[in-house]
Amino acid sequence: MEVIFLGTGTSQGVPMIGCDCAVCTSTDPRNNRMRTSIHVVMDGLHVQVDASPEFRLQCVREKISHLDVFILTHGHADHLAGMDDLRRFCDHGAKAVTVYSTGEGKARVAAMFPYAIGDRPVSKGYPAFQLADMPPVLEFPQGRIHATLLPHGPISTLGLVFEEKSSGKKFAYYSDCKSVPPEAVTLARGAAAVCLDGLRPDPHPTHMNIEEACAAAAEIGSPVSYLTHMTHSVEHTEWEGKLPAGVFLAYDGLRLII
Repeated sequence: MEVIFLGTGTSQGVPMIGCDCAVCTSTDPRNNRMRTSIHVVMDGLHVQVDASPEFRLQCVREKISHLDVFILTHGHADHLAGMDDLRRFCDHGAKAVTVYSTGEGKARVAAMFPYAIGDRPVSKGYPAFQLADMPPVLEFPQGRIHATLLPHGPISTLGLVFEEKSSGKKFAYYSDCKSVPPEAVTLARGAAAVCLDGLRPDPHPTHMNIEEACAAAAEIGSPVSYLTHMTHSVEHTEWEGKLPAGVFLAYDGLRLII
């Protein structure tokens, strides 16, 4: 299984507009964070999770030219604003992309992209989305994708656990959440790697901060955990030196082979 981190930044991105702090002006490329999303390849099955406003740039940078499954974790703009660029994958398949999400996520897609809802593009070069409820388990010949709900303020987001058939390896992706409920902890146990929301050092009402994310990582017990969705208050080198053993900061372009 391969996991490609397309973006690891918060809704404002890093560098932020009009900010000249040490992180926003850093020359370390790991401090340059596009909005958060990942691309997972399980035995040749390409799964895209979310489409940030920089989705096209991320795909070009990482040479992503194929997509089989699209999952939207929730309907916030930093996770769906790039969905219009899925039109290129509709061109490749000459059909609609199925969008798996929550009820809230589907409603946001329908409101933002009404011209794209249908079983096929209206013409070549246009996007088309078929909206579907994300089930507890999506089954494919290449493996399974398990889903669980995570608290994110007034809404719930999808936490995802990928299980590759050939290797039996698991990867858990829990971004944009205030906590990891017991059922999500249980689902993630045994994963070779885990990715967790770790917004910033200070507490936040709808996201885990770094301390909370590290506590969740310890409870899950994966040998390797990565933090994502980080603000400009997280300088990469400084904070990696403060994290517990086995916990790291993700960065744009990071590729994990699991």
